Amino acid sequence: MNTLATASLITVLTGALAGVQAQTLPPLTQPDGALHSGWRYVGFPKQKAQIPPTLIEAGQVDGQPAVKVVTASSYGSLVHDLKDAPPARLQWRWRLDQPLSGGTATPDLTTKAGDDAALKVCAMFDHPLERVPFVERTVLRIARSVSGEALPAATICYVWDSGHAAGLQGANPYSRRVRYISLRGSEAPTGQWVAESRDLAQDFITLFGDELPRGAQTPRSELPKVATVLIGADSDNTASRSSGWVAELRTSPPSP
Repeated sequence: MNTLATASLITVLTGALAGVQAQTLPPLTQPDGALHSGWRYVGFPKQKAQIPPTLIEAGQVDGQPAVKVVTASSYGSLVHDLKDAPPARLQWRWRLDQPLSGGTATPDLTTKAGDDAALKVCAMFDHPLERVPFVERTVLRIARSVSGEALPAATICYVWDSGHAAGLQGANPYSRRVRYISLRGSEAPTGQWVAESRDLAQDFITLFGDELPRGAQTPRSELPKVATVLIGADSDNTASRSSGWVAELRTSPPSP
């Protein structure tokens, strides 16, 4: 098996695993202004330790508590782990103050050289390994063995894209185990809050329907549970910088 492919898979997927009995998410910040203890920071694996961590810290903007996310040729995520959580509706607000800029490569989610996101909110799923295509399943098993982590078989990332207009969706260029939807793009104004609301079940069917037993007709009850939710940003591939905020991240029942 290709060693580089295995290493790339570990890099893309390592970011969160464990268990907290919860269907809902804790707030991102505490009343004292600190990050909530229910969230933990995850950076690159040790073998990539030379890549600096993305700055993720509690703060205030426009008089409201929020989480500030700043990249500088860096990578990092703020992670909360769930246990047997059905895919619900994921809601949050975010704003981008500085898109990815000043780097050595142009941001482009479709290429390895440009695969960076100024802001992202992701959900990782307990997708059954037997549903994963054989070659990808083999690579994932090797990656899990090498990393010592139960790396997720399916991840959806909602991104604020600095290189394309909104609406782009597809598979991460490093691994098809991660698929993305660009909710905001290069045309979006900076410094303004935007509210998002996504049906995780429907988006999973859209992005991973090729791996479901009944495709788009698969009942919600047969969809994999959500294992992890995270926010973050990365600019290590393009060696660029960005700055933004995330607030009011929560789950709620999906619309009928």
